[in-house]
Amino acid sequence: MSYRYMRMILMFDMPTDTAEERKSYRKFRKFLINEGFIMHQFSVYSKLLLNNTANNAMVGRLQENNPKKGTITLLTVTEKQFARMIYLHGECETSVANSDSRLIFLGEAFDAEA
Repeated sequence: MSYRYMRMILMFDMPTDTAEERKSYRKFRKFLINEGFIMHQFSVYSKLLLNNTANNAMVGRLQENNPKKGTITLLTVTEKQFARMIYLHGECETSVANSDSRLIFLGEAFDAEA
């Protein structure tokens, strides 16, 4: 595992009392998912970033899409620090989308039995 990667952890608490506030919440959550954030818990998301330049760019995009209501908190840690997270209850997310592993398939499908 390479430790040059960084992990942005985003935590937010937004009001959902009115129809307009719920629409703003859904729009912000959809933005996070489209940007590649992964949900860890309700209102706690993370995104794997290549370096500090990518982190700064992501902060800029988040500021542009800021819903202006509620509280949004960002914390950026190294991937090594993130990997040391302790789960007291529940299971660790082990999907490829939540790691720095990359799979690239180019060309046509390969059939090992042929």
